[in-house]
Amino acid sequence: MTTFVSKDVQAALDAARKATQKRLSRHRVVQGEQSFRILKLWSDGFVLDAETAPHLRGLVDIYDGGRHLYQCLIVASETDGSEWRFEFKRNTEAADKAPLDYYRPPDAPIALLGK
Repeated sequence: MTTFVSKDVQAALDAARKATQKRLSRHRVVQGEQSFRILKLWSDGFVLDAETAPHLRGLVDIYDGGRHLYQCLIVASETDGSEWRFEFKRNTEAADKAPLDYYRPPDAPIALLGK
């Protein structure tokens, strides 16, 4: 039995794998007005499709659907055929409210009611 696969079949398999990853991934990276779907995301970086995404660098935002997850400073580390691999230089979680500069007890009242 042979494990040889022709180049056409291998290209079709790679295209199907990439299309599945794009369809299943909800994560996307946004830089300015441009938005690109993330194929893989891990704690130190992510992977984009090299055919649709340019060589990104600098400050970007990462979203999960419509929810803002991170604001990151990235650098392209390497290309692997049809994929760009990016690494985080800085990865800050996005918050929907400003951080408090004082301690708030967990049982503190939300508001005070007057008479």
